[in-house]
Amino acid sequence: MSAVDDLLAAARARLDRPDPQRAAELVARGAVLVDTRPGWQRAQEGVLVDALVIERNHLEWRLDPSSDARIPEAVDHDVMWIVVCSEGYSSSLAAASLQDLGLRNATDLDGGYRAWKAAFGRP
Repeated sequence: MSAVDDLLAAARARLDRPDPQRAAELVARGAVLVDTRPGWQRAQEGVLVDALVIERNHLEWRLDPSSDARIPEAVDHDVMWIVVCSEGYSSSLAAASLQDLGLRNATDLDGGYRAWKAAFGRP
């Protein structure tokens, strides 16, 4: 196993990663989807409706409730953030990083955008 595989496994070991159906239920109860895919990838694959778009390089600053660069939804450390990338790899690392900031309910979508689209047939 490579070092990055070890890092990914460690990140996922502490995440409760919902599948698309469960993620949709969590969103209906107030969780927030955050699409971290770069613009070219969203243009190629499709837009995830109702998700906030925050590219990966800005994520921690936008979601940290103590940051001057936070978004309005980043009200406290209890918000449930569900990070989404294309396939669910970089989003796992991103969600673990958010947990490191104290955002204890941060997680990512198992399978990413592609799993969401396969499950629902739409973005």
